Amino acid sequence: MIRAAIVGYGNIGKSVYEAISASEDISLEYIVSSKQLDIDVAVLKNISELTDVDVAILCSPSRAVPEIAASLLSKGISTVDSYDIHSNIADVRTKLDKVAKENNCAAIIAAGWDPGTDSVVRALLLAMVPRGITYTNFGPGMSMGHTVAVKAIPGVRDALSMTIPTGSGVHRRMVYVELDQGADFEKVSELILNDDYFVHDETRVIRVDDIDLLKDVGHGVNLIRKGVSGTTHNQRIEFSMSINNPALTGQVLVSSARAVTKQKPGCYTMIEIPPIDFLYGDIDKLIRDLV
Repeated sequence: MIRAAIVGYGNIGKSVYEAISASEDISLEYIVSSKQLDIDVAVLKNISELTDVDVAILCSPSRAVPEIAASLLSKGISTVDSYDIHSNIADVRTKLDKVAKENNCAAIIAAGWDPGTDSVVRALLLAMVPRGITYTNFGPGMSMGHTVAVKAIPGVRDALSMTIPTGSGVHRRMVYVELDQGADFEKVSELILNDDYFVHDETRVIRVDDIDLLKDVGHGVNLIRKGVSGTTHNQRIEFSMSINNPALTGQVLVSSARAVTKQKPGCYTMIEIPPIDFLYGDIDKLIRDLV
């Protein structure tokens, strides 16, 4: 059995708990959370208390992940996370790779569905159609990372960030905010629009009275690649899914927790790992069933 811990217990942490409960080869030993949890698992208040596990599944906001992962890796505990700040992934991977190798453990970074499993699909599309263009169209749906980023802004009581596809890989961010009493909407809007999560997309900020009336954690993606295989033009491949965002992220994290225990020391993205490492079961049977 793989001994695991969950670090952080919000929407993603709960989904990780459910995915571990349904797994046959992973046991949940600890949850690290500042919350009071009514759950039959040992709850620790701080990652400094965490010992005697094979892997820590990080369910913390992305901006906190690099520091938390480095701290756990320095203790020899392997980590997986769903870090989703695309532009920073390569740099964070390099830093965590050094820490993991120094402490004889491994990490998988950006193990969600995008980045994550969609990254694997994009890699396969590139292998099939080496010349061309891939369009990644998200939503419409709730972006967990963007929503968490808005909630961290002073004056915001609750928030919902919706990703709306406008076509050809271009998106609009519809950000709904419920403000603390006395908060200045104009200042809050300015902070959101200048945040790294939103500065590159068309973003609209809308004030509402009750976020709970709007929440739906459904999301989805449509990937299209059109281009050339060899010298043959007009190759078009499409991949689509409609999903519950935290549930799929949680499942990918748990599958990655299985995979990370099979890797040599270092930090990896999902495209660097053999797909079979994410799966439970006899290798020969999996090959017979899947190939």
